[in-house]
Amino acid sequence: MAENIADTENPCWYILHTYSGYESMVKDSLERLIENNNLQNMIFDVQIPMEQTIEEKNGKRKIVERKLLPCYVFIKMIYSNQLWYWVTNTRGVTGFVGPQGRPIPMKEAEIRKMRLETVKIDADFAVGDKILVESGPLEGFEGTVTELNDTAQKAKVNIQMFGRNTDVEVEYVQIKKID
Repeated sequence: MAENIADTENPCWYILHTYSGYESMVKDSLERLIENNNLQNMIFDVQIPMEQTIEEKNGKRKIVERKLLPCYVFIKMIYSNQLWYWVTNTRGVTGFVGPQGRPIPMKEAEIRKMRLETVKIDADFAVGDKILVESGPLEGFEGTVTELNDTAQKAKVNIQMFGRNTDVEVEYVQIKKID
């Protein structure tokens, strides 16, 4: 049950709920709050997770940045009642996501899924290993590793798709070795 209590010693990721369309303004306001009050050692990061999508308008396709979760801003901080007060009184913030507006730290898996931090993973697979894709658009597919790129944390995997063998690139965090 200790996971439901805000951590007052270590920096954790928390979720802020904002008014619709206020996400960027909240992020800018929080960054100013950090700067003006020298809170760099208390608030470490403020993010609005974005995704790239292809939008078609007037017959033209273009890549657009979209908010992954509208009305939410993610903040990495060491929790204190003073910070809670400053953050919740920032214009556009309706409160922390949690019981009675008290924040609950995000779990490691949630942080990876939202790509808030790039986590270096030691590949426990090698070229020729059979793998299962656990997340992303190819979730559920099995394949064989053909190439590994440790610096980019990506693997080239040969997957059978639509009756054909296809080489695809997936991130290490998306795959798991199967025996």
